[in-house]
Amino acid sequence: MKDAIKPSHDGVILDLEISAGAKETAVHGYNPWRKRIEIRLSERAQKGKANAELISFLSDLFKVNSGNVRIIAGLTNSKKSVKITGMDATMVLRILTQK
Repeated sequence: MKDAIKPSHDGVILDLEISAGAKETAVHGYNPWRKRIEIRLSERAQKGKANAELISFLSDLFKVNSGNVRIIAGLTNSKKSVKITGMDATMVLRILTQK
């Protein structure tokens, strides 16, 4: 999972693979071939609803303000990169492995 978490100067960047329209919103695991953390979202990928749910879910998961979570790549794609400001890679990895 470490491969999907990259430190940046003011936070971390997560490489994610998103599945929208699932039964529940949750971290599903890690895809070692794509080197991405898999997240399932209950919202469908329509009119930005899934992206909004992703930001809300990650801000709750990491206990940061939703303004600190930003999609920096893949806005209309299932493969996304998300920047979380104010976190470090060790904290993110610890939280993800506890889930």
